[in-house]
Amino acid sequence: MVRFQNVGMRYGPGPEVLRDVSFELATGSFHFLAGPSGAGKTSLLKLLYLAQRPSRGLISMFGQDVSTASRAALPMLRRRIGVVYQDFRLLDHLSALDNVALPLRIAGADEKRTREHVVELLTWVGLGDRLEARPATLSGGEKQRVAIARAVIARPSLLLADEPTGNVDPDMAQRLMYLFVELNKLGTAIVLATHDTHLLEQFRFPVMRLRAGALMIDRNAA
Repeated sequence: MVRFQNVGMRYGPGPEVLRDVSFELATGSFHFLAGPSGAGKTSLLKLLYLAQRPSRGLISMFGQDVSTASRAALPMLRRRIGVVYQDFRLLDHLSALDNVALPLRIAGADEKRTREHVVELLTWVGLGDRLEARPATLSGGEKQRVAIARAVIARPSLLLADEPTGNVDPDMAQRLMYLFVELNKLGTAIVLATHDTHLLEQFRFPVMRLRAGALMIDRNAA
């Protein structure tokens, strides 16, 4: 599904923040992404959700060379990717329900089934009584859950999550992790960036470790 070959990335004329990164993500795989602050995790996620192009090397996603793909081709690729951003990126003028429904509406899904599906998912993450709430009235943990629901509602081929359990209590973190695991069982490949060593120990998936822009994969964690 995803292949990186000797990928390097830099911002402007500065030094490389990622260097010679090579890995493959298979359909239905699950990887944690770990590393100290400044190691390049955010930059790697930007490449994966097509917000940046590499400075060098090859990135192939869903059978297409991203490095040479036209700008017009990128939106169709992005529709297959769900993203949980660390800063949520909810639309302030929309309710929680409408924020989560957005990917399905863009895809032209039936409105009645869309609403049923969104209500069910928001109820499952503990927000059944906040369906019509706007982001400005939600706590950080509630915004996090809305952002996660929006990212998974359309069952993307690839889900990228940047510290998705960082703003919720331990019980909700467990519940969200099981949501990711169930989505993964349905065939979605997942890359989940986290600093939570407890999650790494409890859910024994391979860990992609970044240090100073270089990547290693600890498969013994699986």
